[in-house]
Amino acid sequence: MQKSNKSIIKHIPDFLDYCEIEKGLSDNTQKNYGRYLKKFTDWLKATKKENMLPHDLTPEEVWNYRLFLARFKDSTHDKPLSKLTQNYYLIALRSLLSFFTDKDIISLPADKIQLPKDAKKEKTVKFLTLDQIEKLLLAPNTETNDGLRDRAILESLFSTGLRIAELVALNKEQFKALSDKKDLELGIIGKGKHPRTVYFSERALNWVKKYLKTRDDDDKALFIHYRAKTSSEGRLTARSIERIVKKYATLGNIPFFTTPHTLRHSYATDLLGQGVDLRTIQEFLGHKNIATTQIYTHVTNKRLRDVHRQFHSGKNMKN
Repeated sequence: MQKSNKSIIKHIPDFLDYCEIEKGLSDNTQKNYGRYLKKFTDWLKATKKENMLPHDLTPEEVWNYRLFLARFKDSTHDKPLSKLTQNYYLIALRSLLSFFTDKDIISLPADKIQLPKDAKKEKTVKFLTLDQIEKLLLAPNTETNDGLRDRAILESLFSTGLRIAELVALNKEQFKALSDKKDLELGIIGKGKHPRTVYFSERALNWVKKYLKTRDDDDKALFIHYRAKTSSEGRLTARSIERIVKKYATLGNIPFFTTPHTLRHSYATDLLGQGVDLRTIQEFLGHKNIATTQIYTHVTNKRLRDVHRQFHSGKNMKN
């Protein structure tokens, strides 16, 4: 381990490169780290500590930064940062300290930054029942080109568990020669540039085939909007997919929280409920860490509890 003569602020670009090359994090994750660390650099500059070196960061300085976050108010909404948001800023700083350790640069150990207890609450998984999924899938008017496309999008999301960015990135050439196929195994590059295989069911693939028959353009994207001025502008964006899902959630009278990611949660929950083991679901979803997949066990645990109460409560036994 050695001391660095370069300031913490000047190390941040190296840290972001490290996130991309060595950690394989997605572009969005890198951007988020950069954004969260900007708050830390702004604080350093405001307190005239912009030249602080990694080994000069003390627990007292971290405490002062935490006080700054706790008392900071957004100028737009005049509201303090939530505990969860403060958590994100601290996670970014902790990751930076882990980077220093990995590069043998003397600094405060990452575990010295503890997260607010209120921000450690487990994530709740919001998902749709199969009846709600069916209402959502049936909502598009498939007599129109837009409706056929939207039905193919919804079916694909539920069949594969694709993330929205992964769906948007699909290209038409990946679906060549489908006429003799009942289902499809497709290799994709997922979050963090990790390859995995996703599976289109016969039902989902049939809707993709029907949609592709409406296409006579040379746009390489699988899912496009039909009002693009040039072929290069046709690919639907993540925001467009979100709007499409919201539209049909409203038409189908589905819960307001429904998003593309809700379909991913519903896909995983349905598999787990049918007895598929957690490791297999981890592979399906492309989770790097099994701990990420374990959020779905809370859903099935609740189901097991409800079943136990219904069938094994002892209420039918004589005293």
